Amino acid sequence: MALKRVVVTGLGAITPIGNNLKEYWDALLGGKSGAGPITLFDATNFKTRFACELKNYNPEDYFEKKDIRKYDRCAQLGIISSREAVEDSKLLEYSELNKERVGVIWGSGIGGLNTFEQEVTTFARGNGVPRFNPFFIPKMIADMTPGLISMEYGFMGPNYAAVSACASSSNAIIDSLMLIKLGKADAIVTGGSEAAICASGVGGFNALHAMSTRNDDPSTASRPFDKDRDGFVLGEGSATLILEEYEHAKKRGATIYAEVVGGGLSADAYHMTAPHPEGLGAYNVMKNAIEDAGIKYSDIDHINVHGTSTPLGDLAESKAILKLFGEHAYNIQINSTKSMTGHLLGAAGALEALACIVAIKENKVPPTINHFTDDEEFDPKLDFTFNKAKEKEVIYAMSNTFGFGGHNACVILKKI
Repeated sequence: MALKRVVVTGLGAITPIGNNLKEYWDALLGGKSGAGPITLFDATNFKTRFACELKNYNPEDYFEKKDIRKYDRCAQLGIISSREAVEDSKLLEYSELNKERVGVIWGSGIGGLNTFEQEVTTFARGNGVPRFNPFFIPKMIADMTPGLISMEYGFMGPNYAAVSACASSSNAIIDSLMLIKLGKADAIVTGGSEAAICASGVGGFNALHAMSTRNDDPSTASRPFDKDRDGFVLGEGSATLILEEYEHAKKRGATIYAEVVGGGLSADAYHMTAPHPEGLGAYNVMKNAIEDAGIKYSDIDHINVHGTSTPLGDLAESKAILKLFGEHAYNIQINSTKSMTGHLLGAAGALEALACIVAIKENKVPPTINHFTDDEEFDPKLDFTFNKAKEKEVIYAMSNTFGFGGHNACVILKKI
């Protein structure tokens, strides 16, 4: 059986640097930081008192009050970006659309953490009386977002959530890619959402010493590959891609943003939270993705790296790039858009796949902002696109995402 080709025909986003796709794209190319003091809860006593929150977000602008009570913030954001992507794709305008062959596969590393925190805190304050909201469990579980998206549109194809920590939405994209390639669906709404800027989210990551504590200068705290990086900055938001079988998209005259040509998966098999020090899992996942795409190492023009701004992670990934690509590594335009958006955990992969599409569409690679001091541990010939976007023709772009537990996922997109 010949495998199908898979293309991207719709995009949507709600992010710390823009509440729709256009705002996000413009902010990426402009090098805008989304970090600032936390407003979603009182963070006075926390080690980290800043994050990359959404700006001017009011759920009443998008949902009826009865639905706001039923949807966790994580699900709300997933629905919002998916509405934009579905509208952008014009999929519903296609008279021959078979909704039984349109799926929703979603990624979230944590899901409804806000709901869990609120309900358990309310219980603890109630002298042990078990008075839980009847929507507690449906609001909390990570798979509710794809369920709600499917209900909104009547999409009855494959429907589930991928949970692999910060690799979740990349896993969702790769699952979608494989199902369409195998002919199991005509189109899949895929992506990820995360909304973990709450006391338990910030406190938990602080306890791991994973986040930056640069409270005196939040806007420059996310500084991947800088010598003085001290941890990631937590972000929230959502990104959606409509993946579609190429002939199906062509038949209905869809706008095609890019082709998804490869997906790679691997495990570090090393540590619960730390990457393999030599980047072995990162090396394997990029190699697997390139083999799946059927291209040469020298074809890769651009990599949007995981690049979280942690001391160990950034170095391990750079080692993996050098080991895999050799001399070609110096020709690759590398960047980390987490320097602007912060780390959206399970939603990071989808958001960064969108950034790769920006690079492909605009022939510009967004910058890695907040670089001040070179780190001698990195090869100086690697181009991390520091501080300013660069013009570059991008035919093949790679997006890396790695998660706690040693989960690694890599997506390759191609100009079409």
